[in-house]
Amino acid sequence: MLSRPAESQRKHDDEAPHRRGAARSVVSVCIVNWNCRKLLKACLRSLTSQLQGLRLEVIVVDNASTDGAADMVARVFPRVVLVRNADNAGFARANNQAARLARGRYFFFLNNDTVVPPGTLRRLVEYARAHPEIGLLGPRMRDRRGRTQVSCRRRPTVAALLHRTCLLRWTGLFRAAYRRYRSRDAAVDQVRPVEVLMGAALLTRRSLFRESGGWGEEFPFGGEDIDLCTRIGRGRAVVYHPGIEILHYGRASSRQRIDVVYAQTIIGVARAMRKAGASSTALGMYKLVVTLDEPLHWLRQFGQYLWRRARRRRAAAERSLMVLHGIGGFVMRGLPEFWRV
Repeated sequence: MLSRPAESQRKHDDEAPHRRGAARSVVSVCIVNWNCRKLLKACLRSLTSQLQGLRLEVIVVDNASTDGAADMVARVFPRVVLVRNADNAGFARANNQAARLARGRYFFFLNNDTVVPPGTLRRLVEYARAHPEIGLLGPRMRDRRGRTQVSCRRRPTVAALLHRTCLLRWTGLFRAAYRRYRSRDAAVDQVRPVEVLMGAALLTRRSLFRESGGWGEEFPFGGEDIDLCTRIGRGRAVVYHPGIEILHYGRASSRQRIDVVYAQTIIGVARAMRKAGASSTALGMYKLVVTLDEPLHWLRQFGQYLWRRARRRRAAAERSLMVLHGIGGFVMRGLPEFWRV
C-alpha cells in the first residue's frame, strides 16, 4: 500500500519537485529496499544531485523492512513516492510495482546500495536518446575502493556454471567457459553490447519495458536480470557504458539473508537458462552435478567457519554459518523445486 506521505504528496504536486509535472518526467527511478536504511538514505541523497536539467520522480518499494527504512523515507524524503509492502515481495515483483506507478519516459532500476554521482542520469538519458537501438543501458560499477566490478557478462552456460562447483572448480575444467561467462577477457573500458547487465542499475524506455512484460516474477531472487536482458536483447541492444559510473556497495540486502537467497539464486539461474532455451540434457547434467556437489560445498564452508571462528573473525564466521544454513535449506527444501525447473 502507499504510505500516507506518498498519498499526501499526490494531492500537492506543485510542492514536490520529484513529482511536479510527473506525467512529463524524463526518468522514473525505481528502488526496491529491504532492511538497508542507512544505504538507502545515502542513495536517495545522491539522487538529489540529479535534478539539475532533468525532470525525475523517485519511487521506493519497501519489502516489509524492520529497521525503520520506510519511516525514514517518509520523514526525510517526503517527495519520494513510497510503497510499503506487508511482506517481502521479492526483487522482481517489487520492481514491477514501482514500474506500474512510474510515469517517466525512461525507467531507471537502481539498487538501494548505490550512490549516483552528479550528472549520471542525465548522461545515461542523453546516450540512450542518441542511440534508439538500445534496449537496456548499464553504467560501470565501482566498489567503495574504486575498483571496477564485473557488472556485465554473457548468458550462463552449463559449462560455465559447472566450473563453479567444488567438484570441478579446482580441476580447471570449463575454466575458459567460466571466464567467457564473466567477460573477464573483455575490455572493461569500452562501450559495447553485452548479453547480460547486472540488475543493480539499468536504464530502459518505458514503452519497451512494458512491451517486454517487465521483470519476470517467477524469479524471487536470482536470474531475473538474465531473463530481462535476454527478452529485451532479442530485439534491442543491451549496452554497457564504462564512461558513466556509479558506486555500488554490492548485495547489501542479500548478504543479510544468505540462508534464504542461496537456494533461490541457484533455482533462479536454472529457471533463466530453461526459459532462454537450454536443452533438457544440459540442464539435467547441471542439476545432477549441483546435487552431488552440495555435500562438498557444505564441508568446505564448515571448514571455513571453524577457521574463521578460531581466528576470532566473528563477522566472517557468521556469514559462513548463514551459508551453511542456506546449503542445508536448499538440500532439505529447495532440491525438489530445483529439479522441477
